[in-house]
Amino acid sequence: MANTIRNSSLADPTPMGSYKQEDVIFLLKDLSDVNLERNNEDREVAIQTGVHYSEMLPVEYQPTPEYLQLFHDTLRESAKRIAYAVGIVSEIIVKKKGTRITLASLARAGTPIGVLIKRYVKAMHGVELPHYSISIIRGKGIDQNALQYMLQHHPDYDIQFVDGWTGKGAIRKVLIEACQEMKSKYGIQLDDDLAVLADPGYCAGTYGTREDYLIPSACLNSTVSGLMSRTVLRDDLIGPNDYHGAKFYKEWLDSDVSNLFVDTVEAHFKEIESDAKIEADRLLSSPQETAVTWSGMKDIERIQREFGITDVNLVKPGVGETTRVLLRRVPWKILVDRLDNPNLKHILLLAKDRQVPVEEYPDLTFSCCGIIKPLREAEQ
Repeated sequence: MANTIRNSSLADPTPMGSYKQEDVIFLLKDLSDVNLERNNEDREVAIQTGVHYSEMLPVEYQPTPEYLQLFHDTLRESAKRIAYAVGIVSEIIVKKKGTRITLASLARAGTPIGVLIKRYVKAMHGVELPHYSISIIRGKGIDQNALQYMLQHHPDYDIQFVDGWTGKGAIRKVLIEACQEMKSKYGIQLDDDLAVLADPGYCAGTYGTREDYLIPSACLNSTVSGLMSRTVLRDDLIGPNDYHGAKFYKEWLDSDVSNLFVDTVEAHFKEIESDAKIEADRLLSSPQETAVTWSGMKDIERIQREFGITDVNLVKPGVGETTRVLLRRVPWKILVDRLDNPNLKHILLLAKDRQVPVEEYPDLTFSCCGIIKPLREAEQ
């Protein structure tokens, strides 16, 4: 890592977000004063007619009291389970790479998980890992300026990329390509290993579980992710020496549960530590279990064939991705493995709220799959 890129034009990051500064530093340009939001219907038309999704933001879903209660219930019920998965993935990272690592969470779903991994390593290993949240965008790549900043400030550290969960594996593929570009462009070798809490898509080698269950941080948008928006990349807003952009929704501080989420999970770290270490050792000694097979794509290809969907980006598998479809896209229908799946309470509630049909679809690898209606087909 000694041969880092030298770019003296990089600015020190602007403090953003509702997490403590010691939990995470956002390497993002503050676009809080820019009007970027478009309603879901307008945004869907724009995306499907060629505007890149990173050039605008969805209007953030404001949860109903019933839905917010579901988040709190889910968090209470699953906090220990989430802590166990955090412990497993953290122990695997430390055993594979040691503690001279910089955590690079992929904004924004990766950020709460990165905070939890940082806190776990500090609590159980006594080491304070540097942790940054950076932008990666499908079709546009990773924020190379953010990578430069981390490499310059932690030149002898390995970078460990972190995300929340996997679906089709689109972001993992972008990450692989981005690391290849860093090697060819700058001669810098980065490890494209992606550490995630849940890997139902079988496209990450470092994970806490491959079960497709609800991670409470997938329930909400900015209010569980440090009050940060999705990341934005637009030529009129982001210059060559800027980081990718995002908005900090300070106006929602009263409804923020970002720190509640990580504090609640962290409270279980001590009781899961021993079991997490045992499971991490088991996974590390079982290459067949950690193999990246991309098997989740088989579901997607079958769904595309049966529903006549040519654009793979309109099929969003897994609990996390289906939640995103319901919160910020225009969904056509939701497929579920079974209607009584306990992981799908919030999916069914959101689908009912938005009047989206739900269909049982047996033999899914995932618990559910959200399908976005192709607008061109809808117009024919």
